[in-house]
Amino acid sequence: MFDLTGRHALVTGSTQGIGLALARGLAEHGAHVILNGRNATRLAAAIAQLQQEGLSVSGSCFDVADAQTAQAAIDAIEANGQPIDILINNAGMQFRAPLEEFPIERWEQLMQLNVSSIFYVSQAAAKHMLARGKGKIINIASVQSELARPGIAPYVTSKGAVRNLTRGMATDWARKGLQVNGIAPGYFRTEMTEQLVNDADFSAWLAKRTPAGRWGDVHELVGAAVFLSSDASSFVNGQLIHVDGGMTISV
Repeated sequence: MFDLTGRHALVTGSTQGIGLALARGLAEHGAHVILNGRNATRLAAAIAQLQQEGLSVSGSCFDVADAQTAQAAIDAIEANGQPIDILINNAGMQFRAPLEEFPIERWEQLMQLNVSSIFYVSQAAAKHMLARGKGKIINIASVQSELARPGIAPYVTSKGAVRNLTRGMATDWARKGLQVNGIAPGYFRTEMTEQLVNDADFSAWLAKRTPAGRWGDVHELVGAAVFLSSDASSFVNGQLIHVDGGMTISV
């Protein structure tokens, strides 16, 4: 039920961190994974790394936050004989600042990448999936889809939107054969969180706030991604799986 052999998966923002871990995990379970990023050099390095591990991967370098570019890239992947069976919308960004001083241009950039890109890429991929009557879309949300912290109100807003966009996609497309779900990571050690990881006070707070008592490791997200990508989740739709060490269920 969890075998992904013969399936093609596109993982956006997969040159590092969570995206790279998910790409590796899906490939280890049999999928051919198409990595994505805007930086061609980083993308080539990530592809080479996974290929050296004996995994079946390729790449597509495009900006997910540009609607026309995303549509053209998806169409090109499909035309190249790689039907996208699984789409993981992972690309995203974070920017921290007091809300009253948050730069307008950063707000717009954050919304474009964290929310609009999911709509652009999913719509482009879904057109092909719907024609085949099947497909899996997984949106990477966050514990901040449910919780807020000081200094990240726009990020919280964007991840709340991802939660409800996931529900909306499932409502529209489930009857047409697609399963659309989300994964909500807690606090994981990645390049994006390196500054927080190195902050002793924050890490101490996190250990006390999280029932598991620690940061997550990115490989711990793979199980949820494989489940939602596989036949095991054939009747799962519109759900958000929290992989957060218990943070969202504890006060």
